[in-house]
Amino acid sequence: MTTDIDPAVKAIITGWRDPVREAALEVRSLIFDTASTLPQVGVLSEMLKWNQPAYLTSQTAAGTTIRLGETRDGTRLGLYVHCQTSLIDTFRLHYGGQLEFEKKRAIILHPDISNMLKPLRHCIALALTYHSSKAG
Repeated sequence: MTTDIDPAVKAIITGWRDPVREAALEVRSLIFDTASTLPQVGVLSEMLKWNQPAYLTSQTAAGTTIRLGETRDGTRLGLYVHCQTSLIDTFRLHYGGQLEFEKKRAIILHPDISNMLKPLRHCIALALTYHSSKAG
């Protein structure tokens, strides 16, 4: 699924160094692809939050916001979720040996995410349905 990129988001991602920029575009596609398989998510909104690309289930409020950002050293990509959710703990339970985490805030990704696609897709799905799964 190809979705037009929000111009403000594009400007931020374009400013990131390769290969982080390429990883961000790949994760962005994975977010939209995953959302398209989850009917409860509805249309996904893309915008900037805290000057980072952000993905929201604004139509249905089914999930929590996912943000993408460079790590401080600019060598890796962070997939951030709200730190007051239980998502990072859940991600650690499932993928503690496969993925790297930053406190209760983020999954830290090395630029080559090809071997992490399945766990990332699952984590993204959990974030996009966080509120709807808590209600059920």
